[in-house]
Amino acid sequence: MSKLDGFTPAARFLLVAGAFVVVAAGLKAASTLVTPFLLSVFIAVLAAPPLKSLRSHGLPGWAAMLVMVALLVGVGGIVVGLFTTSLNQFNASLPEYQLRLKTLSSELITWLDAQGLHVSRDVFNSLVDPSRALRFASELIRGFGGVLTNALMILLTVIFILVEANSLPTKLRIALRSPERSMAHLREVMQTINRYMFIKALTSTATGLVIWLWLTFLGIDYAAMWAMLAFLLNFVPTIGSIIAAVPAVLLALVQLGLETALLVTVGYMFVNVFIGNAVEPRVMGRGLGLSTLVVFLSLVFWGYILGSAGMFLSVPLTMALKIALGSNAQTRPIAIMLGPEIEARQAAIDHPDQAPLIDRRT
Repeated sequence: MSKLDGFTPAARFLLVAGAFVVVAAGLKAASTLVTPFLLSVFIAVLAAPPLKSLRSHGLPGWAAMLVMVALLVGVGGIVVGLFTTSLNQFNASLPEYQLRLKTLSSELITWLDAQGLHVSRDVFNSLVDPSRALRFASELIRGFGGVLTNALMILLTVIFILVEANSLPTKLRIALRSPERSMAHLREVMQTINRYMFIKALTSTATGLVIWLWLTFLGIDYAAMWAMLAFLLNFVPTIGSIIAAVPAVLLALVQLGLETALLVTVGYMFVNVFIGNAVEPRVMGRGLGLSTLVVFLSLVFWGYILGSAGMFLSVPLTMALKIALGSNAQTRPIAIMLGPEIEARQAAIDHPDQAPLIDRRT
């Protein structure tokens, strides 16, 4: 019998809500420690499949680990160098870009007045301030770059996680009461999370590469930095692509004019439609989605708790939670609530005893 069975539903809800608030407050207070650790876990999950592939091809464990560490150091050095160099140059030019955007806003208000649409400048500037988007992009990249200052600690944590991963199954079999059932459940959850993260990383890399090539072709400044931002925010479905596109479009408007800004917009839309709506669903398959509301709320929640890096990790963390909840019959209804409607209807077909209220005829 559970210890909570003696409580009323309202009391159980208050206990769970109180525990959630305490955990959230603790995570925010310890964000300087939690964020690098979560990034380490995220990188370790992405590095696990290549490491396993190297070992399966006959490479010794120590040699495979050495190759993976060299790859992580190389990629990390490029990312850190890109952030520090491009961000410093962008911040130096940011006041000029913001002044130009304010001038364009004034010209737009003047044009609207000429068309008979009278808009208050103060109201317009308070509601629509394009310069804030560039400032937000700068702060977002700076916040993530600040986390990378702990690159050595993150790298060491990744190495220890990958080394410990080999002995973890043996430890769990000894520690758990019913090891076979628990290990099968844990293996299913980890394989699903690993597959999701690895495929998402590949599609995000493709997104960043296409954006970099397109912006470079159009002659947009700091194309590599905007491509890196598109790579990071591609982990946030729907909303992430919009956030990544806004500063690049505004910079194109300031730098080369309206026509180029429209071309940049078309490029981002093409990438979002082709990769986000065509490639990813086909590769990932059913059961790995989040509702748009959950994506937005997770972005706000994890961004508040962990800062800029939390926005990047928001959907992977929520996705991992959804997968873990969905693999257990008792918590599957919560996972259904986190997913889109199409998954709820499919769950009604797969588990008719758990979704009696869903009309399967619709």
